[in-house]
Amino acid sequence: MRKIKILSIAILILIGQLALTLNCYALTTEEYFNQGLTDAKQGNITQAITDFTKAIEIDPDFPNVYYNRGLAYYAQGNYDQAISDYTKAIEIKPNDALTYNNRGNAFDAQGMLDQAILDYNKAIQLRPSDPDAYNNRGFDYSKEYNFTQALADLNKAIELDPNHVTAYVNRGIAYAKQNDFTQAMADLDKAIAIDPKYGKAYSNRAVVYYHLSHYNKAWADVHKADELGVNVNPRFVQRLMESLGMGG
Repeated sequence: MRKIKILSIAILILIGQLALTLNCYALTTEEYFNQGLTDAKQGNITQAITDFTKAIEIDPDFPNVYYNRGLAYYAQGNYDQAISDYTKAIEIKPNDALTYNNRGNAFDAQGMLDQAILDYNKAIQLRPSDPDAYNNRGFDYSKEYNFTQALADLNKAIELDPNHVTAYVNRGIAYAKQNDFTQAMADLDKAIAIDPKYGKAYSNRAVVYYHLSHYNKAWADVHKADELGVNVNPRFVQRLMESLGMGG
């Protein structure tokens, strides 16, 4: 009987030591979170999601993990999951402007413009000095052909950040939609002056050149956009080639 008790105590000690050893190797919420950030920066989005999920399993009330997993899902094009994570982050931390802005981006990606604008409204209410929220809302207003609101927001974004290249491009698009190609060209030229490697500025300037009948310049911008990794609408390219007498 005494031997059995001694043996039992020895087993319990061994189990305790094993548990202690395993705990030494277990990662904390912060460690999984930081590991996920590192993976995301390195472009390993799937592993980042795995790490963020493990962090959430340990601490389900950590808003930054939901936010960053939302960014990772967004990068994968999984907008439903991104919206779900952003929404959870907002439930835990309801006054974070950046989360509303990024949830708005996910709604926008799904074509849910009204819902996106509501989120941008909230982002601006919480942080009225953020040019990105004005830019994003202005772009969505432009998609809805509400050019008065679009230009007001894009002007505000540029006022807050005079080097906001995306706002210049989006304002150029808004002007082009209204057939104001002079103003559109000025904005797209400005965007390229700020960032000569921003491909979308070239692809949109090509369209403006086309409408101004500057077909060779449009063709040069199409090639530059392609060189920078931006795909130009094939139907537009075909029309441009026809205008240049290159195909029918």
